Parts: sequence; structure tokens; C-alpha cells
Amino acid sequence: MPSKRPIAENDIPRGGTARTAKMVSIPLGLAGRSAIGFGRQLVGQSGNMVFAQIQEKTAEQVFKVLGELKGGAMKFGQALSVFEAALPEEIAKPYRETLVKLQESAPPLPVRVVHKVLAKELGEDWRDHFAFFDDNPTASASIGQVHRGTWKDGRAVAVKIQYPGAAEALISDLNQIQRFAKIFALFMPGLDMKPLLEELRARIIEEVDYRYEAQAQETYARVYDNDPDIAIPKVVMVSDRVLVSEWMDGTPLSKIISGGTREQRNNAGMKLARFHFTSPDRAGLLHADPHPGNFRLLDDGRLGVLDFGACNRLPDGFPEPMKNLLKHALDDDALGLYEGFKKDGFILSEVDVDPQLVLDYLVPLVEPLRTETFKYSREWLRDQSARVGDPRNPTAKIGFQLNLPAEYVLIHRVTLGTTGIFCQLEAEGNFRDEALSWFPEISPAR
Repeated sequence: MPSKRPIAENDIPRGGTARTAKMVSIPLGLAGRSAIGFGRQLVGQSGNMVFAQIQEKTAEQVFKVLGELKGGAMKFGQALSVFEAALPEEIAKPYRETLVKLQESAPPLPVRVVHKVLAKELGEDWRDHFAFFDDNPTASASIGQVHRGTWKDGRAVAVKIQYPGAAEALISDLNQIQRFAKIFALFMPGLDMKPLLEELRARIIEEVDYRYEAQAQETYARVYDNDPDIAIPKVVMVSDRVLVSEWMDGTPLSKIISGGTREQRNNAGMKLARFHFTSPDRAGLLHADPHPGNFRLLDDGRLGVLDFGACNRLPDGFPEPMKNLLKHALDDDALGLYEGFKKDGFILSEVDVDPQLVLDYLVPLVEPLRTETFKYSREWLRDQSARVGDPRNPTAKIGFQLNLPAEYVLIHRVTLGTTGIFCQLEAEGNFRDEALSWFPEISPAR
């Protein structure tokens, strides 16, 4: 792991003016680049070329700033990172490595601050719990960092330590990002940031509550214990700001994406699909932070899953309305789909749209479940993003007339994020039969 400059104590996120200044640098930089771009057009350079250059430079700055911040800004960057597969290659390529860094790394806390948190949370005798504790973190993320250690009973453990002031930083950063959300539309057209930001805000309290996270992780570990496909590390100890879990080795999914074999890519994709399809019914939960940094491919072929701070509680399993709507789409049943949308609030009562256009809008998105074998790709995702985001496309206008009920916002984002990972992996397999094995009720009518 590359060495990183430790965060000084006065750098610890507290939502101050320095953080605000970094966020403000995004729109200011954009304004300057736009003026330069206009000047280039005056001297005859292609408008499309100028706009592409502005897109590239803006995207590069956005992710550079997000990478330097913690809290909500980095959490937002992680959420965005799964959508990079939808970007045009000439725009995505310059900062793809930056996105990977966002998913798995950030500058570490000073050792004295780490020790101070451990003493406060586990007691002054905190070292008695460990046979070994590595002061150097193995990973850093949006609201905490992870240290490797050996528990007093000999188990290798991951010690997740929350940054002091993380909750305050989350709120401050999200407030700043919300002010500049429109900027992201410049290089990610068609992606509506408002539901994403509102959903992130709603889960701030859950994200910083390690006891709440431990409860979800324990549930997952119990129901997937000895599972042949999915591995969940067991919780060893938890306090308000420290979570100790069994250590999980394996290859980060980001490395599989960048250099994995075809077999590894396909295996990771299918196991991720299996986890996504089964966890609501098996655990009553939906892992709601799908980015490559939270998954590992183990040597035995299982998919290891980490970080349960964001989980959607689904005690009744995968929602029946969504299964019904999926079946109507697979059956090419425009009227049934339209009536279901109306009934469940996806189309408001005062809105009148053509049922066939609604079907035309959705059918390509369920293409992976309509064929025996499907290969996800960045090109496919870019095509879908362009199709639903192009205002010149008649079916794209349907997207602006559909409503997403609050209870489905998180499910929608998780599905999009998981699809983004499939496309980054370029995973190929029989996703149709995989889905039907868990949801036979969506099987298309013969």
C-alpha cells in the first residue's frame, strides 16, 4: 500500500472553512474553464471539442477534491465511482485510477489519535484485548480507517476506527455538495443527484453508529455462515466508535476489475448477483454501499463482503411490487406495467403517460434477464445512460414523468450501483436463470 501523509490533528474533519474552500474550488474552477472554452470557440475550435475538454478537466478536479476530503464528500465520491462505467471512455480514462483510490484509500490519522480513540472506546487497558495491533492502517475510507491486529485468542482481526468528528463532517460536506450538485450533470448527464444526496443524508446517523452496523453484520454472518458462495466476517467486539471483526483476506474487486482473468470476472459478477438477489429474503437486509472496495474475491472462489454501515432494512424480503413490475416488463405487458406503476406510486395519479412508452423505456434495462447469457460492459451501460438521458429520445422523456417512492430510493441506487460493478467487471453469465432461481414468480409467461 503506498505511503500517505498522516492527517494532522488539526486536519481531522470538523466541517471548517478549509473544507468549504476545497468544495468551493469546484464551481470556481468550472467558471474559469468555461470562460477559456468560450474563448477557444471564438477562435474557431470545435464547440464539441471544447465541451469535452471542460468535461474532462471538471471531472478530474471533482474527484481530486473529493479524494482529499473525508466525511460526506468522500462518501459521495464513492457513490459516484460505481457510475464511471457509464462515462464516455475518453472522459472516464483520465481519472479512473483516482476513482479506485476513492474506493479504498485516504490519508491516515496520526497514531496518537488512533490510540486516544481506542482508549476512550475500549478502556485505558485496550491493548490487553490484543496480542498484536498494527499502528499503520491497512485501509482508509469515508468515516473511518481499518487496522490489522491479532485478538487475544489468536484470531486475525480488522479494527475499524471512526474518525473524530465524522458525523459533523458528513453533515457539513453534504450541505456543500448539495449546493453544487448541478455541476456533476456536466460530465454525468442523465444522473439525478437529488435522490442520491437525500438518501445519503437520511443515513448519516446509521453510518456513524457502529453498534447499528455490527447488528447488521452479525445478521449477515449468521445467515451466510458456511455458505459456499458468500463470506461475511464475524463481529468480535463493538463500541460506539470502534468495530472489531474477523480479518478477511482476498483480492479486492478493484484489482479484479483492473487485471483479473475472465474466469475471475465472471465468478465475481455471478457471486455479486447472488448476494444482491438473496440477501433481502435470507437476511431481511440489502447491503446498500455497493462499490468495489467493499468486496473481495477469496482464494476459494467465494465473494467476501465488507462494511455494513449502510443497510436497507427489508424484513419482508425483496418488495413484491418490484417483483410484479419486473414480471410485467419481462412479459412485455405494457398495460400491466402501467397499472402497477400507478398503483404503487411510480406514476402519480395526476400524470398521464403512454403505457407503451413506459415499457419501451424499461425493457432495455431488463435485457440481462431476457437472454440465456448476457455480458455486461461499459459500452452497454453508456448506451443505456445516453438513451434515458437524451431529451431528443421520446422514451427518455418518460423518465422525467416517473416518480420514485421514498421506500424504493435506496433499492434503486443499490441496483444501479451493482449494475455499474457488473459493467466494470464486464461479467458474463446466465443472470436470467440466477434471478429466476430466487424469484420464480417473475418468470416470463410462455
